[in-house]
Amino acid sequence: MKNTTQGFTLIELLIVIAIIGILAAVLIPNLLNARKAANNTAASSMLRNAVTAAEAYRSASGTTLTASTECKDANVLNLTALPASVTACQIQQNANGTVGYSTSSNNVSYQWDGKTMKGPAQSATATMPSLP
Repeated sequence: MKNTTQGFTLIELLIVIAIIGILAAVLIPNLLNARKAANNTAASSMLRNAVTAAEAYRSASGTTLTASTECKDANVLNLTALPASVTACQIQQNANGTVGYSTSSNNVSYQWDGKTMKGPAQSATATMPSLP
């Protein structure tokens, strides 16, 4: 009688497992770095959106947010909470412009000094830049 059962040999299975291991070792760090970059971009983007919204509020109401104000404030972005990727975001205004800062969940901070975005900077505690 002839044996008709077919299957993979042990060597073939070990080669496939080794290839999968090599691919995982290469791809997993890249995926983690992409997540960190996305969190940092979210913090930067939220600060830009908050500055734009605060400028629109100042233009529409004629008043400024003189005290340091959370980006989620009703006069700014009107959010109930900050996104999970943003741990801090505040802005402040005077007649000359708007400044602010935000920090991502990776402890990378961004500052808006009234003209340009500064960052990323490795800092768990960002500070409010000086008003222009």
